[in-house]
Amino acid sequence: MSREQTKTLPSKWAVTHLYLAHFAISDLNKGRFHYADKMSRAALGKAGAAQDRLHVWIDRWSAESPSAAPNTQILQAAEGDMAIQFTVSPEKPLVVHGTDGISRKGSATGQASHYYSFTRLATAGTVTIGNESFDVTGTSWMDHEFGSADLDKDLVGWDWFSLQLNDQREIMLYRLRRADGSAHPASSGTLIDRDGRGHHLLIGDFTFEPTSYWTSPASKAHYPQRWRLTIPSQQLSLELVPRMAEQELSPKSSTQVTYWEGAIEITGTAQGKPIHGQGYMELVGYAERIMQKL
Repeated sequence: MSREQTKTLPSKWAVTHLYLAHFAISDLNKGRFHYADKMSRAALGKAGAAQDRLHVWIDRWSAESPSAAPNTQILQAAEGDMAIQFTVSPEKPLVVHGTDGISRKGSATGQASHYYSFTRLATAGTVTIGNESFDVTGTSWMDHEFGSADLDKDLVGWDWFSLQLNDQREIMLYRLRRADGSAHPASSGTLIDRDGRGHHLLIGDFTFEPTSYWTSPASKAHYPQRWRLTIPSQQLSLELVPRMAEQELSPKSSTQVTYWEGAIEITGTAQGKPIHGQGYMELVGYAERIMQKL
């Protein structure tokens, strides 16, 4: 094939888009953490994304909203001896984070993202680990965030939390972390009330304080594990504790960034009354500095 033909008739294997994904299972009963990750090119149908509805996939991993039920999502993935298949549907309306649809990630122009969540999704399906398969029901959280700008050069990572409280409120918070351990002023969050309305939180509206740490035997990263969170305007004082310490991922097939992400439990008080809940925590940049890209 001539050079001119190569330009006009590209190979079906040409790399025009790359798709990355991972999924993880925290087996709390046995204290084991399982995860898998993939990266694939958008060639010959191996991976892709629809433009008119939710349908993204890599091989047998997919998230899809059927045309006949656009408010429902079907999530499935299988790798080795573990698999998940869930059907989820919103119990509360979509929440857009930030101000006027913009979630700030820095002080410079363009250091921002579009970011929205379904904070409570009724969930039913199956989880398979080894030779055991379990029927499960519960409540999930979906995030979708996208941006294209570089992050501030002095940022080394972030701490992110999604919290579902038993009084039917939810909280999303993130702390963009500088090299000296301080929080960047663009750090923020959202408090979602019982009716599903989001209330933007600035960094001065809440406080985070790590109260204990865990060192990964694999990466030697020193992660903050237990946190004390306060939101004075809501008279909220919460303790955030991992359901188990070993929830570190080191995805070699995709991002190659080692980080901690896993299930946490919540206890504390709201206006002087006991409160509890469940959530997820992501700690990035403790094993290695993050790439400076949103």
